[in-house]
Amino acid sequence: MVQGAMKTVGVAIVGFGTVGSGVARILLDSGDALAERAGVRLNLKYVCDADLGRPRNVAVPPQLFTDSLERVLGDPEVAAVCELVGGTTAAYDIVAKALLAGKDVVTANKALLAERGMDLLKLARQKGAAIGFEAAVAGSIPIILAIRDGLVANRITSIVGIVNGTCNYILTKMAREGASYRAALREAQAKGYAEAVPALDVSGGDSAHKLTILGRLAFRAPVRLQDVHCEGIDAVAPLDMRFGAELGYVLKLLAIGELDESRGVNLRVHPTFVPRANPLAHVDGPFNAVMVHGDASGPTVYYGTGAGQMPAASAVVSDLVDLALGRLQLTFAQRDLFSERPGPPICPIDHIASRYYLRFDVLDRPGVLGAIAGILGAQHISIASVLQHEPVSARHVPLIILTHRAVEKNVRNALAEIGHLPVVRAAPVCIRVLDQEGRR
Repeated sequence: MVQGAMKTVGVAIVGFGTVGSGVARILLDSGDALAERAGVRLNLKYVCDADLGRPRNVAVPPQLFTDSLERVLGDPEVAAVCELVGGTTAAYDIVAKALLAGKDVVTANKALLAERGMDLLKLARQKGAAIGFEAAVAGSIPIILAIRDGLVANRITSIVGIVNGTCNYILTKMAREGASYRAALREAQAKGYAEAVPALDVSGGDSAHKLTILGRLAFRAPVRLQDVHCEGIDAVAPLDMRFGAELGYVLKLLAIGELDESRGVNLRVHPTFVPRANPLAHVDGPFNAVMVHGDASGPTVYYGTGAGQMPAASAVVSDLVDLALGRLQLTFAQRDLFSERPGPPICPIDHIASRYYLRFDVLDRPGVLGAIAGILGAQHISIASVLQHEPVSARHVPLIILTHRAVEKNVRNALAEIGHLPVVRAAPVCIRVLDQEGRR
C-alpha cells in the first residue's frame, strides 16, 4: 500500500501523565515507522488534560493541547479516545461520554474495569463501539490478546501470574539479600518501582483488579472484584523466605484463578511458595509473568515488563492499531467479552485445596511435634515433610511443616487450635504452596 492511500485515524489522549506522555512520544516520534508496520496511520489530534502547565518529558506541538473534553468529543475526525487519567470516578465519566459520542476507547485503567467495567462494556456494545484494555494488565505483555484470541480454541482451566512489579521487586530484594520488608520497600520507592503511598500494590489490591479482568475473560464468568480473595506482602518475614528456600521454594505474590468442575471458579491473590522448577520462580525484580493452562494448548507462559511508561504506552498503541484497522470493533460486535450470563459459581477461599507451609515458634520440649501433628491429622491434613532448626532463643525453636494438599477451611481450623497450645509462643505462619504442575 502506498503511503498516500493509507488510512488515517484521529486519536485523542485524555490524561497526560506518565502513560499519556509515553503514548504521545510513540505517536509523534515514531509515527512513520508505526504506520509502515501497522498499515494505518494514527494521527494525534488532541492532548487533553486539566493541568496543561505541568512539564512533561515529550515535546508536543502547542496546538494539540486542550483542557476541553467537549472539544475533543465534538470533533468528527477523532475516532479513538485514550482514557489515561486513572481512578474510577472522572475516568468513568470520560469513557461513558466518549462512547455516547460514538468514539472507540482505549484505557489502561484496571481499577475502572474491575469495579465498573461491566457497565462500560455493555454501553460500548449498545453504541456499536469498542474498548481496548491491553495496558490494564501486565504492561507490555499481550496477555489480553493471548486469552481473547490466541487461546480462543481452548477451555482455560487456570491462570497463575505475577502481575505486580512493585511486590515482585520487594520480594526479590528480600530473597536475594535478606532485607527486611521495610528496607526493600524503601529501595523500591527510591528507584521509582513503588509509589510514595504503596498500599494498593503491597496489599495485593492492584493484582486483584487485574485478576478480576483476567477471570472474566478466561472463565466467561461475571466475576466481581469482591469475589477475589486478597492478601498482601506486608507481613512476609525474611525468615520464612529462607526456610522456604531450604525446602526448594521461592516466595512470590501470585494472582491465581482456577476453574474446578465440582467447586467452580476460585480467584485469589496471596503470597505463595513456588517450586524452583516452575518458570514463575525465576521472574525477578519488576518483571511480570502469567502462566495460562488451556485444555488444548496445555501450559503457556507470557513474560515481560509489567509496568512503566513505555511498556504501558506500547500496549495502548497496540490497541489503537487494532481499533484503526477495525479488528477490535469486529471482536466486540461478535463476542461477549465480559459476559453477564450466569457462569460457573464462585468458589470461596474456604473450599479450595492447596499445599501449605506452616511455621510454629514452639518451646523446645518433647512431644510438641506429636501434639501439633495430632491436631493436623484430626482435620485431615497430612504432613509431607518437617524442618526443624536449632533454637532461635534459649527455649524457642522454629518448627516448619510442609503439608500435602488439604482443604483451606480445615487448615484454618487446625491453626486456630494449635495457636492456643501452651507450647506455641506466637501466631502460626501459613503460606500456600504451588504444586510443580502449577496448582496451589
